[in-house]
Amino acid sequence: MSLEAAFDTPESKRIHVRRLFATIADRYDLITVLFSYGRDRHWKKRLVQLADIHPGERALDLAAGTGDITYLLRAKGAATVGLDVTHRMLEIAVAKARGQPSPAFLTGDMMALPFRGASFEVVTTGYGLRNVPELGPALEEIARVLKPGGRFLSLDFNRPDDARLRRLYLSYLARVGSVVGWVLHGDPDTYRYIPESIRRYPGAYGVAAPLTVRSRWTTRLPRERVTETSGIGGSAVASSSSVIPSSRLRSGTNRTASDGVITSNGSPSARSAVAMARNAGTATSTRNCS
Repeated sequence: MSLEAAFDTPESKRIHVRRLFATIADRYDLITVLFSYGRDRHWKKRLVQLADIHPGERALDLAAGTGDITYLLRAKGAATVGLDVTHRMLEIAVAKARGQPSPAFLTGDMMALPFRGASFEVVTTGYGLRNVPELGPALEEIARVLKPGGRFLSLDFNRPDDARLRRLYLSYLARVGSVVGWVLHGDPDTYRYIPESIRRYPGAYGVAAPLTVRSRWTTRLPRERVTETSGIGGSAVASSSSVIPSSRLRSGTNRTASDGVITSNGSPSARSAVAMARNAGTATSTRNCS
C-alpha cells in the first residue's frame, strides 16, 4: 500500500498504522527524540503536570507506546493502565520497569475500549489522536470511559498557523523522515507518514472545536496560547500506581504472563500541541479548567 493510499479510507489508515508501528516499535524512542529535537520528555512531563493528578485516581494512557506517559502518571500516584494496539511497544514498556512494580499494560484498540463507562478520572494520549482511523469515534470512546469531572489530555505535533512556515516545517519533516526511514528501514516512506499525518490532522484547535458543541464539554487553550471557548455546560482544555487489576477489565481479556501485557479482543460496551478536555458529565454541570 502506498503512503498516499493509506489515507484513502479509515480502514486503509488502520491497516497502514498497525503495520507501521509494528515495524518501528524497536526504534520508537529514538525517533521521538530525533523528531522533537529532544523535547519529547519535557512535553510528556508537561502533559502530566496539566493532568493535575490526585493520588488514587484512575488514569488511562491511550496509544501508550513504550510507556513514558504511563509511568509518569503512575509516579504521580494514579492507578494507571496503558493501552496500545502494538503489542511489541508494550513489551518494551514493561521492560522499562527494570524489576520494579509496573503499571498494567493492555494490548487493545482505542476505537473500542475494553472498559466500562465512567471508569477513569484521567485519560491521556501521546501522539494518538493523529493516528486513529476516525477522530470523532475515538473522542466518543474517550468521553464514554471518563468519569463525570474527568480530564482528557492529548499530546501531539501541531501545525504552524503561518502557511509559509507550515510548508517549510512539513517539507523539513518529509526530507528528514525520508533519510531516517532509508537508513533505519530501507524505506523512505516509513517516517514520511509523520508529516503526511500532520498535514491531515486538525491540530489542537481542530480537536477542541468539535468538543465545544457537545453538551458535556467546553474548551480552552493553555497558558502557552491563551484562548478560551465555552461550550454548553461543561469544560475542556486544548493545549499544545496501584495497578488497575485485570478483574476490572471488561470480559474478553486475557493476561499474557510471559511479558506482563494484557491482551484484549477489543470488546466495546506541543510546541507540540497538548489537547486537554474536562468532561463535566451533564449538561447542567459546568467546570472551569485551571
